[in-house]
Amino acid sequence: MILLWGVLTSCEQPLPDNQTGSAERPAYVLVIHGGAGTIERSQMSDTLEKAYRQALNMALDQGKRVLKNGGTAEDAIIAAILYMENDSLFNAGRGAVFNNAGAHELDASIMTGHDLKAGAVTGAKRIKNPILAARAVKDQSDHVLLAGDGADEFAQFMQLKIVDNQYFSTDKRRLSLDKIQKREQTPNRMGTVGAVAMDRLGNIAAGTSTGGMTNKKYNRIGDAPLIGAGNYADNQSCAVSCTGHGEYFIRYAVAHDLAARVKYLDETLEEAARHILFDRLLPAGGTGGLIALDTSGSFVMEFNTPGMYRGYTKPGKREVAIYGDEGD
Repeated sequence: MILLWGVLTSCEQPLPDNQTGSAERPAYVLVIHGGAGTIERSQMSDTLEKAYRQALNMALDQGKRVLKNGGTAEDAIIAAILYMENDSLFNAGRGAVFNNAGAHELDASIMTGHDLKAGAVTGAKRIKNPILAARAVKDQSDHVLLAGDGADEFAQFMQLKIVDNQYFSTDKRRLSLDKIQKREQTPNRMGTVGAVAMDRLGNIAAGTSTGGMTNKKYNRIGDAPLIGAGNYADNQSCAVSCTGHGEYFIRYAVAHDLAARVKYLDETLEEAARHILFDRLLPAGGTGGLIALDTSGSFVMEFNTPGMYRGYTKPGKREVAIYGDEGD
């Protein structure tokens, strides 16, 4: 499956929807995901399904506005992820899952393909929008990854919005924690949001944000903040954002492996994604999905789970999907 979308924060003139960046590629593409896992129609009320589809469309709107007005791929993914971090439907920012101690630890990463610059935060507890902190690490520090109290301190120094940890709490996430701790429910390890985009200059970028795994202990860190595991972007190959059981995505360096297969083996995005998810991860017990996009505007969204919240937008076309039997 495939998803794309765009956003814009530029004062340049908007691009006509039918204008392409070149003879071979569209003017812009934006793809997003809101997490993969056991997402089935039988478990989804009509009201909740409608809410998720509306939220995906709203996130796409934010990103498309950036891209259509000539903004960068980085600004587009930031705009889309910000919307999802602020929407409690998703396990990122407001609505992040609880850890074993009844608190929230948030992760995010971002990477730009034209210069291979990256930034990330992990185990943050007070940053309202971790994706903004990840970008600040990339642009305003000499580092790639900041953790825990240090990440919070850096974000505050950069004058990003700081909140009390309970800002991220919702009744839905509290109920999930209670059921898991009472052994009435199996943890869902798939909650993550992400975006990949291509702007009119042909540059690509990727971003990923998550609240991690419900009931996690010992300051566990998943793949989302790790460059090469849950996030990667290189103009010479592709941009990738992952969602799934993070331990497997770390062990198999999924995001970088996909980019490497495209770059060195000349595989298509679909060939590389399906090989990694179905031939390598699934036999080992690793479940999840990913979105990927190259500088030609080609994109994929693949997953080996029953469903994945996803969507894309490009000139003249848009789609959002949830279940495995819908979409391109």
